[in-house]
Amino acid sequence: MSARDIARIAVFAALTAGMGLIGAISVGGAVPITLQTLGVMLAGAVLGPWRGAASMGLLLLGVAIGLPLLAGGRGGIGVFMSPTAGYLIGWLVAPIIIGLIVGSRPVWWRVVVGSIVGGILVIYFFGIPVQAWLTQLSIGETIITSLAFLPGDLFKVAVATLVTMGLYRAYPRAFEREPKRAAAPEPVSH
Repeated sequence: MSARDIARIAVFAALTAGMGLIGAISVGGAVPITLQTLGVMLAGAVLGPWRGAASMGLLLLGVAIGLPLLAGGRGGIGVFMSPTAGYLIGWLVAPIIIGLIVGSRPVWWRVVVGSIVGGILVIYFFGIPVQAWLTQLSIGETIITSLAFLPGDLFKVAVATLVTMGLYRAYPRAFEREPKRAAAPEPVSH
């Protein structure tokens, strides 16, 4: 990985952490609504699968060592034993799926599909069962309570699509998966 890759990974980890500063909205359940899944969607769409996952891994490493990087200033190993734990695991997998669907040349419909599949379905796939287990609710009850997230998540898909496409038009180099290398000089023959 180049220094540029490391910097981009750190920027998206910080961006996602910063989205937690806005706070969380409690809808009466054990898991709050936050803006941070928008950061997950953007990391996958812009950085691609592996760098996007690395950015979320860096963020979650910071959380694990106690930094208050989650919405509401939460941090510490305890969050990985709370009803939000499965959603956080989904944050590691979601950018991989999003990045694979979006590819290195984003098209709006692929950003939408990638954000829905990775940023909603994958995160719910990991989050709902862990939430159900830790809250001792049935999967069905947990799915029903999780429907409160859906309108906000669909709004985040729209924002992620607009931001991704705007960034791609303004600065396509941000989407380079491998830096361009200078060609080696041709050997001179006599």
